[in-house]
Amino acid sequence: MAGHSKWANIQHRKGAQDKKRAVLFSRLSKEITIASKMGGPDPDGNPRLRLAIQNAKGQSVPKDNIQRAIDKGQGGGGDDYVDIRYEGFGPGGVGIIVEASTDNKNRTATDVRTAFSKNGGNLGETGSVSFSFDQVGEIEYPVSVGTEDEVMEAAILAGAQDVESDEESHWIYTAREDLQSVADALAEHFGADVEAKSTKLIWKPQNNIPVDGDSADTLMKLLDVLDELDDVQNVYDNSELSDEEAARLSAE
Repeated sequence: MAGHSKWANIQHRKGAQDKKRAVLFSRLSKEITIASKMGGPDPDGNPRLRLAIQNAKGQSVPKDNIQRAIDKGQGGGGDDYVDIRYEGFGPGGVGIIVEASTDNKNRTATDVRTAFSKNGGNLGETGSVSFSFDQVGEIEYPVSVGTEDEVMEAAILAGAQDVESDEESHWIYTAREDLQSVADALAEHFGADVEAKSTKLIWKPQNNIPVDGDSADTLMKLLDVLDELDDVQNVYDNSELSDEEAARLSAE
């Protein structure tokens, strides 16, 4: 089981840790509303809503906000939202997957295509990038829950496939279909006082593509622009920065 690099995939994006909490809360609330509308207000019978609520709690979204988002879905909010995946390529041939939830597919497609074209990338066909990624479950816990060895042991017993750690978090990976069962087992192991920071399905690259210099600068801009679009929920890529390149970008 490998050590996690904080610069891998979406985690290396410049400024990601500085994202305004209001934007994060809005995305988490939007997902709760859509899940509530699509599958009902009971998280026990609605797996998508259950995960959405877990993620909101993991980011300290107030209970009142969560309930309002659920009620909004039942009151007509999220009526016309659909989930769409876009795939494309960034500078250096880096593969990028964009997940969006939108009530206007034409608007979202135009925004995503413009972001790619103006920042050294190009939008591709569905499947042109995702074949080089695996969709897996990812559960993130803060480092305070235990040492890397302790978390690894708990994860293996819970049925996880892999664990990676850095100085901020433990990242536990599962088979797509095992995400909820592993998450439940870990929640029981760590106790009610410990919330996972996130529990979700992600696109994990099978191999990473090294980027540096101007390509790295342009790629970071593209990823930032995509991440700032209102309809975008998640962005994944398969780039890899050297320690020196990551330090340079972090210092800028």
